[in-house]
Amino acid sequence: MSTVHLSSLERRMRAMHSLYYDACSSMTLSQVNHVEREGVLPIAFSLVHQLLMEDGVLVFAGGTPPQFNDEWQSRIGFAIADNGKEKSVDEMMHQRIGNFEAFLELQSLVFAATEEFLSYVDPKTLDDIIVPYPYGPTVANTFSARVGGENGISRSDAIECWIYQHGLRHMGEIEHARALVGLQGMTS
Repeated sequence: MSTVHLSSLERRMRAMHSLYYDACSSMTLSQVNHVEREGVLPIAFSLVHQLLMEDGVLVFAGGTPPQFNDEWQSRIGFAIADNGKEKSVDEMMHQRIGNFEAFLELQSLVFAATEEFLSYVDPKTLDDIIVPYPYGPTVANTFSARVGGENGISRSDAIECWIYQHGLRHMGEIEHARALVGLQGMTS
């Protein structure tokens, strides 16, 4: 992977993070925790899921270990201290954020760790395979497995799929859900 592509990825990651900052700065805790109806996850789910996934997968791409721990859980008060990847919609309908300010503090730390990692990662290592093919059952049906194919998931694929594209997917959910609580979307 070239330094030009890495530079583009760094800019895209900062832009994606800026959407989360903007969205969160224009929502109240009540809006974040609002449940439209059964089967429609609250914004809290998308925010918590995205953050805990980014925090949890950075280490697998070569970055820092996760920052979320029992102390953060105590401060933030997630109704479900889990990213929800392996849980059902029915279970995750109950996700709520207790302390939005503490959530925003952790979000800022996680986003900074990702951006710092991208500033020092060696572009020559981005083609390294970090998840070999054939994939295990928890990876086989993921978007990143589709991207990596029979070549395996490279460090670049992992960063793009697990953090960047995943974050944008959930920002789309957040933009849609914002309309349900009377707010506008984030981009045109």
